[in-house]
Amino acid sequence: MSDGAPQPAARSRDEALSLLVDSARAGDGEALNVLVAKLVDDVYRLSLRMTANPADAEDATQEVMIKVVTHLATFRGDASVRTWTYRIAVRHLIDQRKTRVEALGLDFDRFAADLMEGLEPLAQIEDPLAAQEVKLGCTLAMLTCLDREHRVAYILGEVFDLPSSMAATIADVPGQVYRQRLSRARRQLEAFTKSYCGVVNASAPCSCDRRVKRAAELGRIALGNLQLTRHPISSVGDKVQEMEALHATAALFRSHPDYAAPSHVAKKVRELIHAGTFQLLKDESDRAKGGDES
Repeated sequence: MSDGAPQPAARSRDEALSLLVDSARAGDGEALNVLVAKLVDDVYRLSLRMTANPADAEDATQEVMIKVVTHLATFRGDASVRTWTYRIAVRHLIDQRKTRVEALGLDFDRFAADLMEGLEPLAQIEDPLAAQEVKLGCTLAMLTCLDREHRVAYILGEVFDLPSSMAATIADVPGQVYRQRLSRARRQLEAFTKSYCGVVNASAPCSCDRRVKRAAELGRIALGNLQLTRHPISSVGDKVQEMEALHATAALFRSHPDYAAPSHVAKKVRELIHAGTFQLLKDESDRAKGGDES
């Protein structure tokens, strides 16, 4: 993880987003549409890892993006647009009601018992895509064994590889608190995966292909409708295979593709904007200007 200054490409991207914010606040509807399109995938990737369920992630993403749009007047440029957006998303995801996976009440002990139940006696790679679906779903669910604050710290620092100063800002906690949370989350996940996960430790008892049949029986995967392996993505590179070869806990969680928010999520946000939310944005901007002048 690096705490260095933003790279030129990142600075250029941040500047472009700031210009879109300025244009949107001035009443440019197309700039607002582009801004939503630029941010929605970031919010969705965070939401999916926090909720471990695509449908819940879609709902959270839509809610977060509406908050972003209707609070553009409060953006002051103290941080980048992406950092500011992530802060709104984290606050929403920590405060939201329990998600479907969280409602299962998983902790590491229960998750371990669940993994050991119904394992096929021998590895049988009959359907590599189904085994991949199990791995992706399992790692998402595993994150919910952490409480939300530690989950946020791990996702920002270990999965997204954000600098600790930026991650602490996004999590809205002092740097020392963030680092402590990240360290505790790392220790818990590393201990668990090394004990049970065959991707991280070849001698561990569980392997994804041995879980396919049981996962299908429990309805956790639908063999005819694999959600995660066929999920929309924005890009995918050789980093996935390279990191998996490391057999490290962090690599396991980073090995997900760059999920893209389903197109209907951004479409719904745009529809809500054009149905009246954009006027609310302009009204907020006018009130903010009035407040500055008084």
